[in-house]
Amino acid sequence: MSIQTIVDFSQAATAAERYSPAAEKILKGDPQQTVYNHYNSPCGQMNAGVWEGEVGQWKVNYTEHEYCEIVQGVSVLRDVDGNAKTLRAGDRFVIPAGFSGTWEVLETCRKIYVIFESKA
Repeated sequence: MSIQTIVDFSQAATAAERYSPAAEKILKGDPQQTVYNHYNSPCGQMNAGVWEGEVGQWKVNYTEHEYCEIVQGVSVLRDVDGNAKTLRAGDRFVIPAGFSGTWEVLETCRKIYVIFESKA
């Protein structure tokens, strides 16, 4: 495999995918989101890229494991019991598969993500 197979996020010309959470998941605001999925593994279990989210709150239910690094903005992640973690630029963390709760963007947020989804 050559150096040309390296995926440099700063050089990637990935098209933006814009979307919103499903209407029944939105709790407040209009949380428009954009993802630049720069890498998909050949096995289909891993992908990585950049996510951007606008102010709002929605329900989340993770079937995948996700590593995140917040590079801009402020968000609050809450579990189903209401326990909260505020996430700011510089924070790095993993959300394990099986996590359920809410994601709330307080200030437009941008994160680098790496997702791993186990095969059934």
